[in-house]
Amino acid sequence: MKENILIDKSIAFASRIIKLHQYLIKTKKETIISKQIVRSGTSIGANINEANYGQSKADFISKMHIALKETAETEYWLKLLTMSEYITEEMGASLLNDCLEIKKVLIASINTAKENK
Repeated sequence: MKENILIDKSIAFASRIIKLHQYLIKTKKETIISKQIVRSGTSIGANINEANYGQSKADFISKMHIALKETAETEYWLKLLTMSEYITEEMGASLLNDCLEIKKVLIASINTAKENK
């Protein structure tokens, strides 16, 4: 059940990140950071989805750790975009909140998988 919630949250987040990417390119004419955040922000869900088809518990945990790393990278880009005023504090806080929510569920899922190993 948690994995389904996690997939749903990560897809919704990826959609928001894609819209952010489009906004940054069209409105702010920013291409470097927008490419980085769209890569890391969409990779979270891709790795979570791939983890669910892992060949073993270790493979599942490994893919979830990769998703966690991508979450950390996305956090960084969101903070940078907010601090550099490419996005508003409100927009940054909303996206960061979603990112941190995914991070918490990922950590819980990884810990559960390790305990049940």
